[in-house]
Amino acid sequence: MLIFIRGGVSMPLLFAEKGRSCRITDILGRDKVKTFLSSLGFVPGNEVTVISEVSGNLIVIVKGSRLAVDRDLAIRIHVA
Repeated sequence: MLIFIRGGVSMPLLFAEKGRSCRITDILGRDKVKTFLSSLGFVPGNEVTVISEVSGNLIVIVKGSRLAVDRDLAIRIHVA
């Protein structure tokens, strides 16, 4: 699933290439989900790097911290 944004294409974090930094473009979901993710550092404009992936669950680096993100949340975080 690709979403066209001004200046490029956005995709769910789940499909990001391992080891490559991406910029967060959007967070999808209800306010509660957006608030939770923003408290972890997932806000538009921040960089995120996927370190590893197992069955759709990701280990990522955001703002210098390693975090585990399950498949459902990784689909809601869009990057370019």
